[in-house]
Amino acid sequence: MISFLISIGALILGYIIYGAFVERIFGPDNRKTPAVVHPDGVDYIAMPTWKVFMIQFLNIAGTGPIFGAIMGAWFGPASFLWIVIGCIFAGSVHDYLSGMLSLRHDGAGLPELVGKYMGNTIKIIMLVFSMLLLLLVGAVFVTSPAGVLASMGGDKMLWVVVIFIYYVIATLLPIDKVIGKIYPIFAISLIFMALGLFVCLLIKMPHIPELWDINTMDTWRNAQINNGVDLLGANKYLSENSIFPIMFITIACGAISGFHATQSPLMARCLKNEKLGRPVFYGSMITEGFVALVWAAVSSWFFYNEGWRDVMPQEDINKFLAQVGSTNGKTLIQLFDNPAEVVNYVCKSWLGIVGGALALLGVVAAPITSGDTALRSARLIMADFLKLNQKPIVKRLMIAIPMFAAVILLLTWQNNNPDGFKVLWNYFGWLNQTLSVFTLWTITIYLYKKKKFYWVTLIPAMFMTAVSLTFIVQKIIA
Repeated sequence: MISFLISIGALILGYIIYGAFVERIFGPDNRKTPAVVHPDGVDYIAMPTWKVFMIQFLNIAGTGPIFGAIMGAWFGPASFLWIVIGCIFAGSVHDYLSGMLSLRHDGAGLPELVGKYMGNTIKIIMLVFSMLLLLLVGAVFVTSPAGVLASMGGDKMLWVVVIFIYYVIATLLPIDKVIGKIYPIFAISLIFMALGLFVCLLIKMPHIPELWDINTMDTWRNAQINNGVDLLGANKYLSENSIFPIMFITIACGAISGFHATQSPLMARCLKNEKLGRPVFYGSMITEGFVALVWAAVSSWFFYNEGWRDVMPQEDINKFLAQVGSTNGKTLIQLFDNPAEVVNYVCKSWLGIVGGALALLGVVAAPITSGDTALRSARLIMADFLKLNQKPIVKRLMIAIPMFAAVILLLTWQNNNPDGFKVLWNYFGWLNQTLSVFTLWTITIYLYKKKKFYWVTLIPAMFMTAVSLTFIVQKIIA
């Protein structure tokens, strides 16, 4: 696990050295923050820094750094490289500067910031992109947790309704009433899960592919060809999905995610001091990178060193081996195209009863909390655009009711379409990274106008532009 441990050390140094460098470029000072200037008791509420950090971390994390890292491991140890470089030089910079830019502009949402520095036409485009992304998040993160809860008891549609009712409550109530109380607990649990798995990795020290094995990954993949049958299925998967740009779309949270720029303004409205921005915005992204690295290492062992044989019940192993290679038989990659199953097996096996509870939290609570803050962000973004004061509940409902109606339509379509979830998820992935492109170019223009060192965002902006354009062109051609 040499590459993994070096990557962990790199993240820590990235926060200490590069984080301080980016902070010095922006130049936070002691000016009063939006939460201090005009608290409204709903969205602008000064909260303790530790709580703001935990909420920001859970807002941006959810299941993203877990599921993305698991699926990204199919590309081999290149995933370690992308998580580390992406997190330090792109994702953390993106999150920190978008949050600080919001702080400097009275807690403004992403479309407002884009419009100010890139023009009104781009603002409208950004508004459409942001609302589509956030409504998609609200839709895709209802079905999967509802399915898990239904497997333990109750009807799936009943759980969909329960989760949706929670969405309504969390979106409309003041941020300190629901989100401010339960999010820190969920965030601590998510961090505890990652730390527990990290300790298990250190104890087990499994043999996993290293960065210098990138050019010899065929050896690892072919090791799981049994009697001419490819158990893993990586060769077929890689023939259909090139590392560039698919890996950079698959691993978003943990490296760089445009969704984060819609969340940072939520916490920009709750910070007491600008100088708290680096630990909250940059620090929460580095923490998310740690979670992603842990799951990248776990899943590398799971897929490439037959770790699945150690954590799956023998009955499940026998069922898999009996069907693989048959007509319509599934390889490991196809069997675990829902990463929640990997989380479930590993956590229960390595962390026992506590692990089972944390796995449940990861596949149920984390996506739900991503969904509710997505819809809260959507409400605030639309309120900024329409210039509607959100203190009166009536004005909150004016935006929320059409928004919830749109999510219900998406859920209905998804439920009636066999491939509905996959279709929505693919569009979510592309919209997510395209959003980061708009954000990075906006920050670059801001830094250029302020005569600051704009290369810190210009380089990742150009790279992510290439990723998003290549992905959509490939989809059109296909």
